[in-house]
Amino acid sequence: MILEIAEIQIPPGQQAAFEVAIAHGINSVISQAQGFISARVQHGIESPERYILQIEWASLADHTEHFRGGPLFPAWRAIVGPFFAQAPRVEHYELVI
Repeated sequence: MILEIAEIQIPPGQQAAFEVAIAHGINSVISQAQGFISARVQHGIESPERYILQIEWASLADHTEHFRGGPLFPAWRAIVGPFFAQAPRVEHYELVI
C-alpha cells in the first residue's frame, strides 16, 4: 500500500466551494481509479487555505502511471484545479511499521 499526500493551497475565501469540489472529485473520479483504496482530506486550522489530501493506493504505479497517465486525471483536475493557488506538493510514502 502506498500513501499519497498532497498539500493543497487555495485562495482565501474559497474553502466552502473547494470542499464541495474535492468531495465531488474524490467520489466521482478518484474512487473509480485502478488501485484506489481510500481518501481523506484535512483542513488547516492555523492556515485555513491549506488542505492535506491523503489517498491510499494499492501500488505506486496505480497513482503515477494508471491514474496520472489515464483519462481520469484530466477529469479530476478539471474539478479541483481551478481552486489551486499553486501546484500541489505531492509525495508518496510506504508503511514501515
